[in-house]
Amino acid sequence: MTAVERRILRPGYEISRIIRGGWQLAGGHGSVDAAAAVADLVATAEAGITTFDCADIYTGVEELIGACRVEIARTNGAEALATLRVHTKCVPDLDKLAGLKRAEVRAIVERSLRRLHAERLDLVQFHWWDYAVSGYLEAAHWLDELRWEGKIELLGGTNFDTAHTSELLAAGIPIASMQVQYSLLDDRPEHGLIELCGRHKVHLLCYGTVAGGFLSLAACNIVAILQFGVVLAMGMMLTWLANMTVLPIALRALRPRGAAAEAPDTAASRAFRRFVLWIERVVVERPGRVVLAAAAIVAIGTFFATRVGIGSFVYDDLRPGSPLGKRLSKATEVYGGTVPLADFVEPSLPFAT
Repeated sequence: MTAVERRILRPGYEISRIIRGGWQLAGGHGSVDAAAAVADLVATAEAGITTFDCADIYTGVEELIGACRVEIARTNGAEALATLRVHTKCVPDLDKLAGLKRAEVRAIVERSLRRLHAERLDLVQFHWWDYAVSGYLEAAHWLDELRWEGKIELLGGTNFDTAHTSELLAAGIPIASMQVQYSLLDDRPEHGLIELCGRHKVHLLCYGTVAGGFLSLAACNIVAILQFGVVLAMGMMLTWLANMTVLPIALRALRPRGAAAEAPDTAASRAFRRFVLWIERVVVERPGRVVLAAAAIVAIGTFFATRVGIGSFVYDDLRPGSPLGKRLSKATEVYGGTVPLADFVEPSLPFAT
């Protein structure tokens, strides 16, 4: 097994370069088999990915990671548990921001401690929903007080822009990291944030590095995917968009109006009812056929798209020599590729394009 690279966030604080996310384990996204989830988390840690990301607002995730910590300690001992780092968050509710109290911030941290079965939180990443609501600097200072008390080892931020990250640093908040979305398709951190964090030794913990799996198509050694991956993805998005927009618009346009709307026995109203019933029958009773039809439409559209000219479509962006292709090559050369689910960017790493 290839060893997972490791990085030092601060002296004495080491993490795996790949971070295991926890958002998808939140109960609000569907049913979760707790036992299977814990077993998978343990296996992930045993494979060398010993840094987990979660949040106080991810329903049930801190509890799952807490159970994982207990299991690792039971089966592998305290030494193995000591290598595990859990990055959680402090995300006060949007409707409570204006009147947020010190006691409420403390309660969030202490609740996370209980859920994770920990005496101290490794890294707390602070998020503030609305900059128009004042109080985020004060809340950050309250978190720093808890750090001084020994309840938190390191502080970080989540999704702060450059200007507000600068405010946190100017206020003396000792943030060690900033978690942001960063990929070859979303380069917003390059517009000032990387330079700011580099000057202040703040590390970027990046999610979405493969754009939800979109960019991982470029790592597949399959010519068809290299050429058509983007088109297929766009086709799926367009199909979803059509379901959400074109169909409702069509139903509205076909709805009988005026006198016809008041007369349910007219030919127009009967035709409309039959059409609606047909839609309901197909979509509700035979969803598989809808999926197959959508896939066929995308496939046929892709086939005819390729007949027009290979340089005319967005899939050409992934081909060698294209602007995006060059950035993919640069990412592979500079920091090992685009495949990791999450990545770790050192402050000194050059990302100029």
